Amino acid sequence: MSPSDKKSVVLTFDDGPSSVLTQTLDILKQEDVPAIFFWQSRLLYPLRPWNRVLDEGHKIGTHTINHPNLANLTFDQQYKQLATSVSEIESITGQKVTLFRPPFGQYNRDTIKAAERLGLTTVMWRIAAIDWELKCDPEQIISNVTDHLEDGAIILLHELQQTVQVLPEIVQTIREKGYEFTLL
Repeated sequence: MSPSDKKSVVLTFDDGPSSVLTQTLDILKQEDVPAIFFWQSRLLYPLRPWNRVLDEGHKIGTHTINHPNLANLTFDQQYKQLATSVSEIESITGQKVTLFRPPFGQYNRDTIKAAERLGLTTVMWRIAAIDWELKCDPEQIISNVTDHLEDGAIILLHELQQTVQVLPEIVQTIREKGYEFTLL
């Protein structure tokens, strides 16, 4: 396979940093897989292992302060959600935040305008694991991801215990299907 024939996907994790961050990072490190973490700034405490995320080559983006449906907010409210979350994440990590994912995937023109004013790239997804709803159905989480792979797909996962349990199999199956993992 020539380099131009290589297919790639991007793993992303929403709604952290959570109590399973360390487990998630351990798996990603063992599997040598980079990922992007979209975090709610209200969950980012200085003692969370955020430094591991950056030290191990992953990226951190904003998922707002507290996960509201931005499409229901005014421009000023949306801007404050983004600006405050970016500021809080940057002040703790010392790393510039350039990526943003709207909670629930909901946004409008004001959302995009606010993100652009802050120099943020809005990142959606192509494949959703639906892991937040499938706590008792790990096989469905895996198939939701691996049955829909396509080159360049961004995969939406969450920092949840059920995701940690299936992450090694997801990574292995993606590789078996001829994909590598990249970052944006």
